[in-house]
Amino acid sequence: MIGEAGSGHPGGSLSAVEIVTDLYFRVLRHKPLDPCWPERDRFILSKGHAAPLLYAALAECGYFPVEELLTLRKLESRLQGHTDCRLIPGVEMTAGALGQGLSFAVGVALAGRLDSMDYRVYVLLGDGECDEGQVWEAAMAAAHFKVDNLVAIVDNNGLQLDGWNRDIMNLAPFAEKWRAFGWHTVSVDGHDLARLDAAFEQVRSVKGQPSVIIARTVKGKGVSFMENQVDFHGKAPNAAEVAMALKELE
Repeated sequence: MIGEAGSGHPGGSLSAVEIVTDLYFRVLRHKPLDPCWPERDRFILSKGHAAPLLYAALAECGYFPVEELLTLRKLESRLQGHTDCRLIPGVEMTAGALGQGLSFAVGVALAGRLDSMDYRVYVLLGDGECDEGQVWEAAMAAAHFKVDNLVAIVDNNGLQLDGWNRDIMNLAPFAEKWRAFGWHTVSVDGHDLARLDAAFEQVRSVKGQPSVIIARTVKGKGVSFMENQVDFHGKAPNAAEVAMALKELE
């Protein structure tokens, strides 16, 4: 998709593949043929530049034709560089500015409580996104209001647009920060489906506080020349690189 478009964000899409796959094919309660089903679990992509990953999952689930994926970022395509909930079935939030997704998710989770619905809300954040103060305001609110139908997942790949998180805005001690804000906190290998399964199952039983899964991942996972390379945060591969990447991923 990104190679065909000539622009996009491969690194942070590849790092979260197992997270989103596990959610859509094992965890979420959803109906691709009825995207607005009121009882569905909600998935909110806060790190909106990973839109190609969400589009791929939605297409594989049957929300829209897989063939449409190659229209990414093209004029008149529904598949914009960041998700738009007005255009694409299955997309819960229009993304763009980083930091807003957790606030949105808190609101959606509270709405479920007010409406006596039992759906759960899952929100995927980037670790670089956690530089944003709005993330911590939302984290504080979620704990204060005991929003226990909310699960945040942090794609903790260590890199952001300009380099390593530790050099730009050190997040450590990261898990301890979430715990101090009142969240049930689980750390897991974000590329291990069995461990992700176990983490999602564990947080399902948590009551009285929100939960966060800190998923340790590798930027560009699965493509040797992209792994841990900051250049591929927002750079599209050329035709030769696309062929090499697809061969490696097979």
